[in-house]
Amino acid sequence: MKKRKIAFIAMLLCLSAYVSAAGPVKQWGQLQVKGTQLCASSGEAISLRGVSFGWHNIWPRFYNKGAVKWLKNDWNATVVRAAMGLMIEDNYLENRDFALKCIEDVVKAAIKNDIYVIVDWHSHKMYTEEAVAFFDYMSKKYGKYPHVIYEIFNEPVDDSWESLKSYSSQVISAIRQNDPDNVILVGCPHWDQDIHIVAESPLSGFSNIMYTVHFYAATHGQDLRDRMTSAVKKGIPVFVSESAGMEASGNGPLNPAEWQKWIDCMESQRISWVCWSVSDKDETCSMLLPRAKANGHWADDVLKKSGKMVRDYLRKYNR
Repeated sequence: MKKRKIAFIAMLLCLSAYVSAAGPVKQWGQLQVKGTQLCASSGEAISLRGVSFGWHNIWPRFYNKGAVKWLKNDWNATVVRAAMGLMIEDNYLENRDFALKCIEDVVKAAIKNDIYVIVDWHSHKMYTEEAVAFFDYMSKKYGKYPHVIYEIFNEPVDDSWESLKSYSSQVISAIRQNDPDNVILVGCPHWDQDIHIVAESPLSGFSNIMYTVHFYAATHGQDLRDRMTSAVKKGIPVFVSESAGMEASGNGPLNPAEWQKWIDCMESQRISWVCWSVSDKDETCSMLLPRAKANGHWADDVLKKSGKMVRDYLRKYNR
Protein backbone atom coordinates (compact mmCIF):
# COMPACT_ATOMS: atom_id res chain seq x y z
CA MET A 1 0.00 0.00 0.00
CA LYS A 2 2.83 2.39 0.90
CA LYS A 3 4.53 1.74 -2.45
CA ARG A 4 1.28 2.53 -4.29
CA LYS A 5 0.91 5.74 -2.31
CA ILE A 6 4.45 6.81 -3.12
CA ALA A 7 3.92 5.99 -6.81
CA PHE A 8 0.68 8.00 -6.82
CA ILE A 9 2.38 11.00 -5.23
CA ALA A 10 5.23 10.76 -7.75
CA MET A 11 2.70 10.71 -10.58
CA LEU A 12 1.00 13.84 -9.22
CA LEU A 13 4.32 15.62 -8.93
CA CYS A 14 5.20 14.74 -12.53
CA LEU A 15 1.80 15.94 -13.70
CA SER A 16 2.20 19.17 -11.75
CA ALA A 17 5.64 19.74 -13.27
CA TYR A 18 4.25 19.11 -16.75
CA VAL A 19 1.42 21.61 -16.27
CA SER A 20 3.73 24.29 -14.89
CA ALA A 21 6.18 23.70 -17.76
CA ALA A 22 3.51 23.79 -20.44
CA GLY A 23 3.95 26.57 -22.96
CA PRO A 24 1.53 29.47 -23.41
CA VAL A 25 -0.39 27.86 -26.26
CA LYS A 26 -0.98 24.65 -24.29
CA GLN A 27 -2.19 26.77 -21.38
CA TRP A 28 -4.35 29.26 -23.25
CA GLY A 29 -5.14 27.61 -26.58
CA GLN A 30 -7.10 29.42 -29.28
CA LEU A 31 -7.07 33.13 -28.47
CA GLN A 32 -10.20 35.21 -28.76
CA VAL A 33 -11.21 38.83 -28.29
CA LYS A 34 -14.05 39.48 -25.86
CA GLY A 35 -14.99 43.12 -25.58
CA THR A 36 -11.68 44.95 -25.24
CA GLN A 37 -9.81 41.99 -23.83
CA LEU A 38 -7.57 39.33 -25.33
CA CYS A 39 -8.69 36.03 -23.82
CA ALA A 40 -7.74 32.38 -23.70
CA SER A 41 -9.98 29.73 -25.23
CA SER A 42 -11.56 29.36 -21.78
CA GLY A 43 -12.58 33.02 -21.76
CA GLU A 44 -9.95 33.94 -19.15
CA ALA A 45 -8.44 37.40 -19.72
CA ILE A 46 -4.73 37.18 -20.55
CA SER A 47 -1.81 39.35 -21.61
CA LEU A 48 0.91 38.36 -24.04
CA ARG A 49 4.36 39.86 -23.49
CA GLY A 50 7.29 39.35 -25.79
CA VAL A 51 9.88 40.56 -28.26
CA SER A 52 9.97 41.60 -31.89
CA PHE A 53 12.72 40.59 -34.25
CA GLY A 54 14.15 43.43 -36.31
CA TRP A 55 13.50 43.77 -40.04
CA HIS A 56 14.01 40.37 -41.66
CA ASN A 57 15.94 41.88 -44.57
CA ILE A 58 18.46 43.62 -42.29
CA TRP A 59 18.89 41.05 -39.51
CA PRO A 60 18.01 37.71 -41.09
CA ARG A 61 20.64 35.92 -39.02
CA PHE A 62 18.37 36.04 -35.97
CA TYR A 63 15.42 34.43 -37.78
CA ASN A 64 16.08 30.90 -36.58
CA LYS A 65 14.76 28.28 -34.19
CA GLY A 66 17.56 28.74 -31.67
CA ALA A 67 16.77 32.42 -31.14
CA VAL A 68 13.06 31.69 -30.73
CA LYS A 69 13.77 28.92 -28.22
CA TRP A 70 16.10 31.17 -26.23
CA LEU A 71 13.56 34.00 -26.09
CA LYS A 72 10.99 31.58 -24.73
CA ASN A 73 13.15 29.69 -22.24
CA ASP A 74 15.58 32.37 -21.04
CA TRP A 75 13.59 35.59 -21.48
CA ASN A 76 10.17 34.05 -20.71
CA ALA A 77 8.59 35.51 -23.86
CA THR A 78 5.08 34.23 -24.54
CA VAL A 79 5.02 35.79 -28.02
CA VAL A 80 7.56 36.74 -30.68
CA ARG A 81 7.02 39.02 -33.65
CA ALA A 82 8.48 38.33 -37.10
CA ALA A 83 8.87 41.69 -38.83
CA MET A 84 8.83 41.11 -42.58
CA GLY A 85 10.30 44.20 -44.20
CA LEU A 86 8.53 45.80 -47.16
CA MET A 87 11.06 48.60 -47.43
CA ILE A 88 14.86 49.01 -47.58
CA GLU A 89 16.90 46.77 -49.88
CA ASP A 90 16.29 43.02 -50.27
CA ASN A 91 12.74 43.39 -48.96
CA TYR A 92 9.73 41.13 -49.55
CA LEU A 93 8.79 42.90 -52.79
CA GLU A 94 12.30 42.36 -54.18
CA ASN A 95 13.05 38.92 -52.76
CA ARG A 96 9.86 37.09 -51.86
CA ASP A 97 11.34 33.63 -51.40
CA PHE A 98 13.96 34.80 -48.93
CA ALA A 99 11.39 36.79 -46.96
CA LEU A 100 9.05 33.82 -46.71
CA LYS A 101 11.87 31.57 -45.54
CA CYS A 102 12.80 33.99 -42.74
CA ILE A 103 9.23 34.45 -41.55
CA GLU A 104 8.29 30.79 -41.83
CA ASP A 105 11.41 29.72 -39.93
CA VAL A 106 10.23 31.85 -36.98
CA VAL A 107 6.62 30.68 -37.30
CA LYS A 108 7.65 27.02 -37.31
CA ALA A 109 9.96 27.57 -34.35
CA ALA A 110 7.21 29.31 -32.39
CA ILE A 111 4.84 26.42 -33.05
CA LYS A 112 7.48 23.91 -31.98
CA ASN A 113 8.21 25.88 -28.81
CA ASP A 114 4.51 26.36 -28.03
CA ILE A 115 4.46 30.17 -28.02
CA TYR A 116 2.45 32.67 -30.01
CA VAL A 117 3.89 34.40 -33.07
CA ILE A 118 2.90 37.64 -34.78
CA VAL A 119 3.31 37.64 -38.56
CA ASP A 120 4.01 41.32 -39.15
CA TRP A 121 3.60 43.06 -42.53
CA HIS A 122 6.34 45.55 -41.63
CA SER A 123 5.63 48.49 -43.87
CA HIS A 124 4.97 52.23 -43.70
CA LYS A 125 3.26 52.26 -47.10
CA MET A 126 0.12 50.59 -48.36
CA TYR A 127 0.48 47.61 -50.71
CA THR A 128 -3.04 46.22 -50.80
CA GLU A 129 -2.76 43.64 -53.57
CA GLU A 130 0.53 42.27 -52.26
CA ALA A 131 -0.75 42.14 -48.67
CA VAL A 132 -3.90 40.27 -49.68
CA ALA A 133 -1.82 37.68 -51.54
CA PHE A 134 0.67 37.28 -48.68
CA PHE A 135 -1.90 36.83 -45.94
CA ASP A 136 -3.94 34.51 -48.12
CA TYR A 137 -0.83 32.34 -48.44
CA MET A 138 0.07 32.48 -44.75
CA SER A 139 -3.45 31.83 -43.50
CA LYS A 140 -3.86 28.85 -45.83
CA LYS A 141 -0.62 27.35 -44.58
CA TYR A 142 -0.69 28.24 -40.89
CA GLY A 143 -4.27 29.20 -40.07
CA LYS A 144 -4.91 25.82 -38.46
CA TYR A 145 -2.37 26.63 -35.73
CA PRO A 146 -3.66 28.65 -32.74
CA HIS A 147 -0.14 30.05 -32.31
CA VAL A 148 -0.49 32.54 -35.19
CA ILE A 149 -1.49 36.21 -34.95
CA TYR A 150 -1.62 38.40 -38.08
CA GLU A 151 -0.45 42.04 -38.01
CA ILE A 152 -1.65 43.34 -41.34
CA PHE A 153 0.03 46.78 -41.46
CA ASN A 154 2.88 47.72 -39.14
CA GLU A 155 2.84 51.52 -39.07
CA PRO A 156 0.76 53.50 -41.54
CA VAL A 157 2.13 57.01 -41.87
CA ASP A 158 0.16 59.21 -44.27
CA ASP A 159 -2.87 56.98 -44.93
CA SER A 160 -6.26 58.17 -43.70
CA TRP A 161 -8.33 55.96 -41.43
CA GLU A 162 -10.95 55.62 -44.17
CA SER A 163 -8.37 54.26 -46.62
CA LEU A 164 -6.99 51.98 -43.91
CA LYS A 165 -10.47 50.64 -43.20
CA SER A 166 -10.84 49.71 -46.86
CA TYR A 167 -7.38 48.10 -46.92
CA SER A 168 -7.98 46.24 -43.67
CA SER A 169 -11.35 44.92 -44.78
CA GLN A 170 -9.80 43.41 -47.91
CA VAL A 171 -6.89 41.80 -46.07
CA ILE A 172 -9.04 40.53 -43.20
CA SER A 173 -11.53 39.03 -45.65
CA ALA A 174 -8.71 37.15 -47.38
CA ILE A 175 -7.50 35.76 -44.06
CA ARG A 176 -10.98 34.80 -42.88
CA GLN A 177 -11.60 32.69 -45.98
CA ASN A 178 -8.88 30.36 -44.68
CA ASP A 179 -8.72 31.08 -40.96
CA PRO A 180 -11.92 32.02 -39.15
CA ASP A 181 -10.44 32.26 -35.67
CA ASN A 182 -6.92 33.60 -35.18
CA VAL A 183 -6.52 37.15 -33.92
CA ILE A 184 -5.79 39.93 -36.42
CA LEU A 185 -4.02 43.19 -35.50
CA VAL A 186 -5.01 46.33 -37.40
CA GLY A 187 -2.72 49.35 -37.70
CA CYS A 188 -3.73 52.94 -36.91
CA PRO A 189 -2.92 56.20 -38.73
CA HIS A 190 0.22 58.18 -37.96
CA TRP A 191 2.66 55.49 -36.83
CA ASP A 192 -0.01 53.71 -34.77
CA GLN A 193 -0.62 56.80 -32.66
CA ASP A 194 -4.13 57.88 -33.71
CA ILE A 195 -6.13 55.28 -31.82
CA HIS A 196 -8.65 58.02 -30.94
CA ILE A 197 -9.66 58.24 -34.61
CA VAL A 198 -10.21 54.49 -34.68
CA ALA A 199 -12.37 54.76 -31.56
CA GLU A 200 -14.76 57.08 -33.36
CA SER A 201 -15.29 54.71 -36.29
CA PRO A 202 -13.98 51.14 -35.78
CA LEU A 203 -14.26 48.36 -38.33
CA SER A 204 -17.52 46.43 -38.32
CA GLY A 205 -18.47 42.92 -39.35
CA PHE A 206 -15.32 41.19 -38.10
CA SER A 207 -14.52 39.27 -34.93
CA ASN A 208 -11.24 38.63 -33.11
CA ILE A 209 -9.56 41.82 -34.25
CA MET A 210 -7.53 44.29 -32.19
CA TYR A 211 -5.95 47.65 -32.96
CA THR A 212 -2.27 48.42 -32.50
CA VAL A 213 -0.64 51.22 -30.57
CA HIS A 214 3.14 51.76 -30.74
CA PHE A 215 5.14 53.84 -28.27
CA TYR A 216 8.73 54.85 -27.57
CA ALA A 217 8.81 56.01 -23.99
CA ALA A 218 11.32 58.87 -24.34
CA THR A 219 9.07 60.46 -27.00
CA HIS A 220 5.53 59.31 -26.20
CA GLY A 221 4.20 60.05 -22.74
CA GLN A 222 1.01 60.65 -20.83
CA ASP A 223 -0.89 62.15 -23.77
CA LEU A 224 -0.67 58.93 -25.77
CA ARG A 225 -1.38 56.80 -22.70
CA ASP A 226 -4.52 58.85 -22.07
CA ARG A 227 -5.51 58.50 -25.71
CA MET A 228 -5.09 54.73 -25.54
CA THR A 229 -6.96 54.42 -22.24
CA SER A 230 -9.81 56.52 -23.58
CA ALA A 231 -10.08 54.29 -26.66
CA VAL A 232 -10.25 51.18 -24.47
CA LYS A 233 -13.00 52.78 -22.39
CA LYS A 234 -14.91 53.32 -25.65
CA GLY A 235 -14.69 49.60 -26.41
CA ILE A 236 -11.57 49.40 -28.59
CA PRO A 237 -9.39 46.31 -28.01
CA VAL A 238 -5.75 47.44 -28.03
CA PHE A 239 -2.55 45.44 -28.55
CA VAL A 240 0.82 47.22 -28.21
CA SER A 241 2.72 45.31 -30.87
CA GLU A 242 5.85 47.49 -30.79
CA SER A 243 7.34 49.47 -27.93
CA ALA A 244 10.61 50.50 -26.33
CA GLY A 245 12.15 52.88 -23.82
CA MET A 246 14.08 55.33 -26.00
CA GLU A 247 13.11 58.01 -28.54
CA ALA A 248 10.87 57.23 -31.51
CA SER A 249 13.93 57.37 -33.76
CA GLY A 250 15.12 54.20 -32.03
CA ASN A 251 18.07 56.14 -30.66
CA GLY A 252 18.83 58.53 -27.85
CA PRO A 253 18.88 57.76 -24.13
CA LEU A 254 16.47 55.40 -22.42
CA ASN A 255 13.82 56.86 -20.16
CA PRO A 256 13.27 54.10 -17.59
CA ALA A 257 10.80 56.09 -15.48
CA GLU A 258 8.51 56.81 -18.42
CA TRP A 259 8.90 53.25 -19.70
CA GLN A 260 7.74 51.92 -16.32
CA LYS A 261 4.70 54.21 -16.48
CA TRP A 262 3.81 52.59 -19.79
CA ILE A 263 4.28 49.11 -18.36
CA ASP A 264 2.11 49.99 -15.35
CA CYS A 265 -0.57 51.43 -17.64
CA MET A 266 -0.66 48.36 -19.88
CA GLU A 267 -0.59 45.94 -16.98
CA SER A 268 -3.46 47.71 -15.24
CA GLN A 269 -5.62 47.25 -18.36
CA ARG A 270 -4.35 43.77 -19.29
CA ILE A 271 -3.00 45.13 -22.60
CA SER A 272 -0.51 42.83 -24.36
CA TRP A 273 2.86 44.29 -25.31
CA VAL A 274 5.87 43.48 -27.49
CA CYS A 275 9.29 45.19 -27.33
CA TRP A 276 11.54 46.22 -30.22
CA SER A 277 13.97 44.65 -31.23
CA VAL A 278 16.20 41.58 -31.61
CA SER A 279 18.91 43.21 -33.73
CA ASP A 280 22.51 44.39 -33.45
CA LYS A 281 22.56 47.83 -35.06
CA ASP A 282 24.49 50.64 -33.41
CA GLU A 283 21.37 52.24 -31.92
CA THR A 284 19.64 52.22 -28.55
CA CYS A 285 16.67 50.06 -29.53
CA SER A 286 18.79 47.18 -30.85
CA MET A 287 19.03 44.81 -27.89
CA LEU A 288 22.21 42.96 -28.90
CA LEU A 289 25.83 43.74 -29.62
CA PRO A 290 27.20 42.66 -33.04
CA ARG A 291 29.17 39.80 -31.48
CA ALA A 292 26.01 38.18 -30.13
CA LYS A 293 25.41 34.71 -31.52
CA ALA A 294 22.65 34.30 -34.07
CA ASN A 295 20.86 31.47 -32.29
CA GLY A 296 20.42 32.78 -28.74
CA HIS A 297 22.58 31.84 -25.75
CA TRP A 298 23.06 35.56 -25.09
CA ALA A 299 25.05 36.21 -21.94
CA ASP A 300 24.83 39.58 -20.17
CA ASP A 301 27.97 40.85 -21.89
CA VAL A 302 26.30 40.83 -25.33
CA LEU A 303 23.05 42.43 -24.14
CA LYS A 304 22.75 46.18 -24.44
CA LYS A 305 20.92 48.07 -21.71
CA SER A 306 17.57 47.92 -23.52
CA GLY A 307 17.98 44.15 -23.97
CA LYS A 308 18.68 43.65 -20.27
CA MET A 309 15.68 45.74 -19.32
CA VAL A 310 13.35 43.90 -21.68
CA ARG A 311 14.56 40.53 -20.42
CA ASP A 312 14.01 41.69 -16.83
CA TYR A 313 10.52 42.92 -17.64
CA LEU A 314 9.56 39.63 -19.29
CA ARG A 315 10.97 37.56 -16.46
CA LYS A 316 9.06 39.67 -13.96
CA TYR A 317 5.66 39.83 -15.64
CA ASN A 318 5.57 36.47 -17.44
CA ARG A 319 5.73 34.34 -14.32
